[in-house]
Amino acid sequence: MAGAPAAAKQFNKLAIHLAGRRFLPVWAVLHHRGRSTGREYATPVAVLATPTTFVIGLPWGRRTDWVRNVRAAEGCTIRWKGRDFRCTAPTFVDRSVALAASTGLARRVIERRGMAGGYLQLARSPAPEG
Repeated sequence: MAGAPAAAKQFNKLAIHLAGRRFLPVWAVLHHRGRSTGREYATPVAVLATPTTFVIGLPWGRRTDWVRNVRAAEGCTIRWKGRDFRCTAPTFVDRSVALAASTGLARRVIERRGMAGGYLQLARSPAPEG
């Protein structure tokens, strides 16, 4: 993950085991493939969910490896609340889109601080079974 501090990389090792489960709805696991290696990766991310999209804050910016991989592949799979979702059409969006997707504490955080690196929005649908 380019740009992230070492502490974030250590946090990811723990978070990957907890994210994507029903009891932590703000966290999800984003599954993507390396642009040049083809290797599969799993990255924990905080998501804002709407009925048709996920909005993900980019605290380390738009040039992190996982963002570049998702954009190159034009999508990924996200495990959220115990279910897999096929995500497509990765698009950079601004704070207004994140605010529209947020409620409660997440909304207050975005209103006060926002996300310096912006946001990535993905269209979502349940992943096919099998």
